[in-house]
Amino acid sequence: MNLSNGEQLVKIDDVELCVETFGNPANPAILFIDGATASMLWWETELCEQIARGDRFVIRYDNRDTGRSTSYPPGRPGYALTDLAGDALAILDALNVERAHIVCRSMAGGIGLLIGVDHPDRVASLTFVSTSTGEAGLPPSSSELASSIPAEPDLADYGAVVEYIVASVKACSGGSPYFDETATRTLVERDVARARDIAATLGNHYAMSFDGAARDFAAVKAPTLVVHGDHDPLLPLAHGHSVRDAIPGARLLILEGAGHDLPKPLWDVFVPALLQHTAGGRS
Repeated sequence: MNLSNGEQLVKIDDVELCVETFGNPANPAILFIDGATASMLWWETELCEQIARGDRFVIRYDNRDTGRSTSYPPGRPGYALTDLAGDALAILDALNVERAHIVCRSMAGGIGLLIGVDHPDRVASLTFVSTSTGEAGLPPSSSELASSIPAEPDLADYGAVVEYIVASVKACSGGSPYFDETATRTLVERDVARARDIAATLGNHYAMSFDGAARDFAAVKAPTLVVHGDHDPLLPLAHGHSVRDAIPGARLLILEGAGHDLPKPLWDVFVPALLQHTAGGRS
């Protein structure tokens, strides 16, 4: 049974954001926010449907410069991190959701942090996946990661772009035994074909201002779950420990065998943990 309610373009001032929801809007809402360069497709449809079957109203969307959402000239994003946090809240407003469980991955940890600290009344809980406090002394990315990511391709060559992204995702899996190249390629092909401007997608999140990113994790009051793979080569596991240690009462779920990703074979670990974490509070 298809639980998707379909994609819609939500207009927020002069920005269009592509949003898709799953399940019953009367259920507690979970808003999924992905990291740099990642459209909402990286919160896979099957994963969203599994969670929706747990009596949750699942929301995923394309951040600016990804997927079908508004795109900016490559290298000149017309927004900052605080604007992306505002987008998330505007989507909740458009869907008439007062409070949501926020799940944020990688770079989007900064978005979740901003919302959690500045708008605690909108947050039923927080989940940080594969993210970091960024504090001094944490281990750097692995040397193997840098050597495994290929040079940027000719962005006009669809096939070369697909190969580049697949290779990059494989490198970020950190040698995980769960990396599925066939499934990854299928997702990447759809993602590249769907993007308004793949050059903007691959570069603009790194070029934006990270204003507001210096919020204090200790100021987060919402119940918090931290999820981190023990094979993560981009943000080694110590980064997950740093988030858990910084937020009072936070819990850490270590995904054994996962890299900087959320592989399908571990959804049986992740989904029950998320459903349990989001059992309190309604939208």
